[in-house]
Amino acid sequence: MLAVGGGLPVKSFGAVLPEDVQWAPFPAFPAEARLAVLVGDPKKAGPYVERVKVPAGVKLMPHTHPEDRIYTVISGVFYIGLGKTFDESKLVAYGPGSVIVLPGNTPHFHWAKSGEYVTQVSGYGPLGIEYVDAKDDPRSH
Repeated sequence: MLAVGGGLPVKSFGAVLPEDVQWAPFPAFPAEARLAVLVGDPKKAGPYVERVKVPAGVKLMPHTHPEDRIYTVISGVFYIGLGKTFDESKLVAYGPGSVIVLPGNTPHFHWAKSGEYVTQVSGYGPLGIEYVDAKDDPRSH
């Protein structure tokens, strides 16, 4: 089955149904957030597709990813802002069906301001995440 660290192989036909998505904690996210790997293995070089579910009120503080990413909003409203400092005035709200292109190494932050959201993230691994301020990194606690 699907788990963090490996989804369907990229070079074979397959399908992931909503009821097959398996959510798991991800050490680099706040404890309440969940991640599901759907396609590929984001720990390795190659394409991947994952989903991120963030419950109402949870913030992901400013961070970067080395890889380019494409976010598709599946449900809820995805609030994302650009910059090295969390600034509510820089948040932009994107509803379901929106597609956001985020070049690698772009400092940004998220907030589930109006309720839970789910995004689908496509990229070319390996996935990386580095917080602008190390004290914001859940892995350091």
